[in-house]
Amino acid sequence: MKVQGWLFILCGVFFAAIDVVYWFWSKEPVGTTAMAISVGFALMIGYYLMYTARRIGDQPSDDKQAEISDDAGELGFFSPHSWWPLFVCLAVAFATVGLVVGWWMFMIGVFAIIMAMIGFVFEYYRGSFSH
Repeated sequence: MKVQGWLFILCGVFFAAIDVVYWFWSKEPVGTTAMAISVGFALMIGYYLMYTARRIGDQPSDDKQAEISDDAGELGFFSPHSWWPLFVCLAVAFATVGLVVGWWMFMIGVFAIIMAMIGFVFEYYRGSFSH
C-alpha cells in the first residue's frame, strides 16, 4: 500500500505544480479551482493509503522480491446478483431531474435514494442470503 500511497502523493504534487502553471498562463478561475480540487483529492487518498499502510504493516505489494502467489487468497465478498445498484441509480436520476422540475420531485427522489440505500446495505440480512 505504500507504493500506491506514494503514487497518489506524487500525483498531488504534480497536479499542484500544473495548477500553478495553469493559473499564471490562463488566469481562469474555474479550471484552477478544478485542478486545486484534484490536488486535494490526490493528497487525501495518498495520505489515507500511507496511514493505512502504517497500521496494517508491509504487504506483498511492498516487497520487491515478492512473488505473485504471495498476494493470493480471498479478496472479499462480491454480490453475485443484485438489483439494488440499479434502483439507487434510478433514484439518483429521479432526484437530479427533480432539481430541474421542482422541489416536490426532488424530495420524492431523496426519499427514494434513502430507501434504495437501505435496501442495498441490508440486502444480505434477510431471506435465503442471511449470514
